[in-house]
Amino acid sequence: MSRRAVAARWVVGAIAGACVVTVGQFVPATVSAAPTGATIVAERVQSPREIDLSVKSRSMRTTVPVKVIPARGGAAAPTLYLLNGAAGGEGGSSWFDRTDIRTFFADENVNVVVPMGGAASYFTDWYRPDPKLGVQKWATFLTDELPAVIDRRFDGTGRNAIAGISMAGTSVFQLSLHAPRLYRALGSFSGCAQTSDPMGQAVVRMVVEGRGGGNTLNMWGPPSDPAWQANDPYLHVDEFRGKSIYVSNGSGSPGRYDTIDGPGIDGSGSKLFDQIAVGAVIETATAECTRNLQQRMRERGVPATFHLYGGGTHAWPYWQDELHRAWPQFRAALRS
Repeated sequence: MSRRAVAARWVVGAIAGACVVTVGQFVPATVSAAPTGATIVAERVQSPREIDLSVKSRSMRTTVPVKVIPARGGAAAPTLYLLNGAAGGEGGSSWFDRTDIRTFFADENVNVVVPMGGAASYFTDWYRPDPKLGVQKWATFLTDELPAVIDRRFDGTGRNAIAGISMAGTSVFQLSLHAPRLYRALGSFSGCAQTSDPMGQAVVRMVVEGRGGGNTLNMWGPPSDPAWQANDPYLHVDEFRGKSIYVSNGSGSPGRYDTIDGPGIDGSGSKLFDQIAVGAVIETATAECTRNLQQRMRERGVPATFHLYGGGTHAWPYWQDELHRAWPQFRAALRS
């Protein structure tokens, strides 16, 4: 199904309700298994500042690709996890493909980790394997398995932050609920932190079923199942008290990057139309979710930084800007 068709269904639903190797060489890794059973089975050094890992996950029953920018300087460092959106990083839609994280973090003392995969999964633990999407135990992998592996391989300090775009803008909160002590900072860019009300359930179904071809019954069961509320960040904002939180969203109207010569458009009229027509619909929907979350956090007295900017569609150039804006806040939280 095309992105345009998915967006149309979405809005209708919402309204209705330690190796030294040669650069590029792929080799078996010598890193031992973490206590949870996850293991680095191979590494590919793309450059001195970019390493591709293959991490064998017991919970996922597969090997998960993970891309890493090691911290500068070789000393112990905190870790920033960046989650991709509904595409799971496929088709060139990842932090590495669409943003400047290689240069932006070049001189920062932080390990930047981007797990690949998880398209339409919400990075959560599903009840059962899905015929289309397979085994989905992302919450267990990302919180119980991967951090131990990363800390061992890259001398992590155990201080972590996590940020995500779109679908993953929901997931970062859900993962914090799953592992309350793991993250010091949370970043949500153009996400919808609602899953259990009619609109939130419609959004989840459009991502999982409309885009991914999966079945939400295998994820959290029928709409009446308690898992929908258990994974709803909006209902559990008190659980985020004490964390450094950065949430942003555009208005959905065309902004400075929605032009024929904008980043990623490169003179293509069809790409520009897609970004404006589809990206505007999606960003308008997530903006409503973000305003709801802001109001909820104000009512509950949960401190958070909200950046609601006028102009801006559901597109990578805006998320790159938001990562730049959020990083000083994340850096401070990781140092404290």
